[in-house]
Amino acid sequence: MSEGTKRRRIALVASSYHPHFGGVEEHVRHVAAELAIRGHAVEVWTVDRGDHLGVQEVDGIRVRYLRTPMPARRTSNLARFAFTAPVALARWLAAARAFKPDLVHVHCFGPNGPYARLVAALIRVPWVLSSHGETFMDANDVFGQSALMRQQLRRGCETADVVTGCSIAVAEDLQSHYGAHGVEVVPNGVRALSASELDQHGTARGRGRVVAVGRLVHVKGFDLLVDAVARSTEIQTLDLVGEGPESEALKRQVERLGLEDRVSFLGRRSPEEVQQLMAAADVVAMPSRREAFGIVALEAWVSGTPLVATTLGGPAGFVTDGVDGVLVDPQDTAALARAIDGLLSDPDRARTLAARGRETVRDYTWDRVVDHYEAIYSTLPTD
Repeated sequence: MSEGTKRRRIALVASSYHPHFGGVEEHVRHVAAELAIRGHAVEVWTVDRGDHLGVQEVDGIRVRYLRTPMPARRTSNLARFAFTAPVALARWLAAARAFKPDLVHVHCFGPNGPYARLVAALIRVPWVLSSHGETFMDANDVFGQSALMRQQLRRGCETADVVTGCSIAVAEDLQSHYGAHGVEVVPNGVRALSASELDQHGTARGRGRVVAVGRLVHVKGFDLLVDAVARSTEIQTLDLVGEGPESEALKRQVERLGLEDRVSFLGRRSPEEVQQLMAAADVVAMPSRREAFGIVALEAWVSGTPLVATTLGGPAGFVTDGVDGVLVDPQDTAALARAIDGLLSDPDRARTLAARGRETVRDYTWDRVVDHYEAIYSTLPTD
């Protein structure tokens, strides 16, 4: 915390949290920890996804898992909502009375958003809305399917004291489709690895190994990457790290193309294991059809591994093509294969891009992210 920064009581309201894993979960977890280190009082309020976890402590931070019923069109569901919503809101208000936040900060607007907005209004504290690309990255297309959620997000963008997006692409989407104004870009962060940690991972490179990490869903474009492997003359091994509904379809695609000996499905791995896999790879590929931010790019840079990333969305806003990575439209699978082959066949160029990536990533540490949030908090009204 910089000198003169006011210590606050901050409720971070996440659409999902530990023990579930994903980009927003990691973002909020690191932000909560850094804010606490700086002397702020922090609680995380998150959606009870049926785990019934109640109140827990995660990394020394109190986490409240709260129900967030939403109305649906069926008469029976509306009747159930009329009964459950007041009980849920009462529990949200009880959390507010117990913690007494002077600031509510919503991350990834979902069912958590309307409840947090209403609570902030009722207890008369400012609130911040931070979007992480949920409007176009959700695997179930919640905002495309639900007029209610679109209306609620528009209302949120109108009433929030500050609206942020994790990338230029997300900010533009909020402004174009949800009426947001003056959206500030606050990117994701990553924990930097020391030289000794990188040495511990080992770097068995020069074997044509490509790693791709993410949820196995259509928007992440792993099917495009598998097609690129079939076209490639340099890729010896592709490791796909992650789980998701497209897993079986991808395995069938691999079998159809006769790539069983070149493509491996590694499933979900811990953050430490992901860093190890990246550090031992020759290229990290991010072939998304659309990407809100692309934290995989930061992880590749930290690992000292050259990056091939999508032009479609977030990475185009912070990766400089030909300087600290290679940008390509992955829907052109021939171009994607050429981009990866170009790095695998030119180790000197690959090392140069990787070195520049390790320099760029210094601007994307978690303390930098929290610096930006603290600057936003300092503009908000206080008692």
